[in-house]
Amino acid sequence: MKPHLIIKTKTAVTASRIPFWGDFIKNKTGEISNFFPEFDSILSNNHLNFWLTQEYKPVSEHWSNEEINSGLNRIYRVILKENFAFPERLLEQIKIIPLVEDVRPALVADAPIPIASSMSLQPNISRSREIIGLKQAHFYCKGNPSIKIAVLDTGVDAQHAELRTAVSNQADFVNLDGLDTVEFVGDITGYDEVAEDEVGHGSHVAGIIAGKGKEMPLGVVPECKIMAVRVLASMKQGDKLVGAGLIDNINVGIKWAIDHGADIINMSLGIKHSGGGLPHEEIIQYAKSKGVTIVAASGNDGQNNKYYPGALPGVIAVGAINDDREVADFSSYGANVSLSAPGTNIYSSYAYGKYAFASGTSQASPFVAGAVALLKSHALSKGYRLKDNQVKYILKHTSDKVNTRFKDEKAGYGVINLADAIKLLNYQLTS
Repeated sequence: MKPHLIIKTKTAVTASRIPFWGDFIKNKTGEISNFFPEFDSILSNNHLNFWLTQEYKPVSEHWSNEEINSGLNRIYRVILKENFAFPERLLEQIKIIPLVEDVRPALVADAPIPIASSMSLQPNISRSREIIGLKQAHFYCKGNPSIKIAVLDTGVDAQHAELRTAVSNQADFVNLDGLDTVEFVGDITGYDEVAEDEVGHGSHVAGIIAGKGKEMPLGVVPECKIMAVRVLASMKQGDKLVGAGLIDNINVGIKWAIDHGADIINMSLGIKHSGGGLPHEEIIQYAKSKGVTIVAASGNDGQNNKYYPGALPGVIAVGAINDDREVADFSSYGANVSLSAPGTNIYSSYAYGKYAFASGTSQASPFVAGAVALLKSHALSKGYRLKDNQVKYILKHTSDKVNTRFKDEKAGYGVINLADAIKLLNYQLTS
């Protein structure tokens, strides 16, 4: 792969209009081949040529205050023109430049995808919805089309009977052009407006949120809209599938969702990380500044490990429980779990118009994202815009505790209870 370097400077680099990388890879008109003198000199001395691009696209013609305060205007993507194994010594030379705050190569991250099962229908496929009191909550509200939930995942089957009228807009940020992609399956180079799901994971998640209840239990908010954002391709690892994509392309997908009006972003994925810097840190800060609620899976290794973005402050990290309301064995808890939701044998929509069972914190996360959307929808019906911190307060104080502690290490504040949550919200709104 032609290396992509992600460079954050301490101050914005003054230059002519720098193209957004996603636009640039499709049309190299107006290319810029210089950055700032110290950087240019290092690459020139090593006989390397590059293109300079902006990592993020501003929401309008000029960077907004929220974008500037989050540092997004100071993050650049340098694309080398040659295939070149970038040596560590060059990275070290760039790191010590006074203007440089951080530099790293663009890295591929992978996240295990729970493999769905085609088991015959169980006697009670609605058990997960019963646990969270969804039927009672639906007496108050089933969502509002003005509330949008972005599903950042493997894409969504927008033609599925359960989702056909739910998907409002789409974007595909998967682009692995130049990587060794022999282990990948399906579309790996598209950067377009079609978030087709070739795996099923994203469609399963979207169905939990907004499924119409035709041949599956009704989604948490069937009257809300889904924004389908494809950020993960599918890669084989032995007999398993993992979602894989560039961390930085996931970040761009998050920003696209924010800038296109997402109220909630569900990320049923997690990146295990060690070393300097934290994945998604700046873009999550931007989301918080815009009042967008981020919900993420806590992880599926059952260990005290941190997965990002769930481990970042302000993100609702979701653990999984089983049908007996016990924390599932596979549910990770190092991300400082905020809440828990059903995550075993969940029946929902799947790719290519199919249905399937699946288990994982990937399935628990959309129940909580749907819960956030439900509360925001009900408040909107009463003429009130519910803020991120208000939603978190309600869910935290109405969850069903798994023991005598107010917050448990593995279950967080407890299992979401939508019946109690919407009753509390309704009381607050009417009083």
